[in-house]
Amino acid sequence: MLLEEYMDVFALSAQRAEEARHVLEVLDVKGAWQSVGAEVRLVGSVRTGLILNKRDIDMHVYTDRPDMAESLAAMTPILSRDGVEKMECRNLLHTEEACLEWHVWYRDAAGELWQLDIIHIRKGSQYDGFVEDFADRLQAALTEETRAAILHLKAQTPEHEQTAGIFYYLAVLRDGIRTYEDFCRWRRNLPSESIVTWRP
Repeated sequence: MLLEEYMDVFALSAQRAEEARHVLEVLDVKGAWQSVGAEVRLVGSVRTGLILNKRDIDMHVYTDRPDMAESLAAMTPILSRDGVEKMECRNLLHTEEACLEWHVWYRDAAGELWQLDIIHIRKGSQYDGFVEDFADRLQAALTEETRAAILHLKAQTPEHEQTAGIFYYLAVLRDGIRTYEDFCRWRRNLPSESIVTWRP
């Protein structure tokens, strides 16, 4: 793969990451959650520099004893911002995950729709830092060539396809996939347990 052929995807990814950070500033996500004493961490493709076509922003927020009242207090100013069109909440406090999932759809000044996934997690739980560690390991494993390959596969994926980022990372870093045709064949034959157990 000639890296100069893929400079456009690098540029688009950098632009998307800048737009994502602007969205976070406009909504003041960090300030809203810090107002209830939460530790706020960026995760997902914005953190790893692998955001491209999907305008998704993933955040993990941590407090000592998450509850609905605390979460609502943090989310209320975010949900009150102009441009917020929809919100969903999943209460998983009484499950193994012991968290609250917030999903917010926000339309920016340019008319583009963003999805923010904000997961409220208990500090010190088994999930504390798990996704962040994965992101750090992924960034350490990436080269310019594999970063270009991942972004290229994302660019080739039709908009209606809902493909989690981990599929691209596993395909490129572990199994050497480089073309979208090979990626589609690879996905059809991928054992589901590979996604659960794989770490960069």
